[in-house]
Amino acid sequence: MQLGIRLHDIKKAPLEERLAIAHEQGFACGHLALGKVISEYPVDDSALTPGLALYLKKLFAKNELDIAVLGCYLNLANPNEESLAKIKKRYLTNIRFASLLGAGVVGTETGAVNEAYKFEERNHSEEALEIFIKNVRPVVEYAEKMGVIFAIEPVYKHIVCNPKRARRVLDEIASPNLQIIFDPVNLLDSSNYQSREEIFAEAIDLLGEDIAMVHIKDFVVQDNQLVSVAAGTGEMDYSQIIRFMKERKPYVHATLENTVPENAVAAREYIQGLWDKCEII
Repeated sequence: MQLGIRLHDIKKAPLEERLAIAHEQGFACGHLALGKVISEYPVDDSALTPGLALYLKKLFAKNELDIAVLGCYLNLANPNEESLAKIKKRYLTNIRFASLLGAGVVGTETGAVNEAYKFEERNHSEEALEIFIKNVRPVVEYAEKMGVIFAIEPVYKHIVCNPKRARRVLDEIASPNLQIIFDPVNLLDSSNYQSREEIFAEAIDLLGEDIAMVHIKDFVVQDNQLVSVAAGTGEMDYSQIIRFMKERKPYVHATLENTVPENAVAAREYIQGLWDKCEII
């Protein structure tokens, strides 16, 4: 396992300082969301030049960090055609950028059927899934041309809300360049979290061969809602996930989420400790 962190969870600072902190804290990789961690220069589509990609690549190498994910979390089911066209263009630009940057994957969630990118029951409909598959197909085709892995992250409140729907997307697109970001907590909701072990087992069974990287966080229940928190501070039992990773994906990128500067190292040590104690026969 190559354990990393979302760079926007590190204290607010210029990117180069954030990378130095990540290295000092013992992380091996980072989740890079350009707009969330870079404010000192523009990162709009026209700014994503080969020169910027190679500059960032050098910064990460200097700090001995991989770029596990180039995050491009937009709504590929946006019903506004003008907005959708801009979103598709942003994905293509990020894929081209990632090909120069050397990012492990370009990561995305799977959207909602409204412009606000909010949960509604229709997100879980057959119509919504068909819309997403139609809109993601040309993005994946471009990823193939650029030699980049495009990875979707199933999230309960979004269109690809469970392992079965994720498997269907993979099968219908049928591309070696389409893979999965496995975020166990994001498969949960107040309605199903008590069945989490079964849900995780199903995800590993249906998606395991196509999981490219893993997001690691924890959760607590407040007012009948799940609230994401740092690993080791909530209700998650990560033994099943760690065993899957260690047995089948030993060098997989895994990035911590929902840490704060005060608990990032403790969360890393907690997960690393579970990994070290996990015995593979």
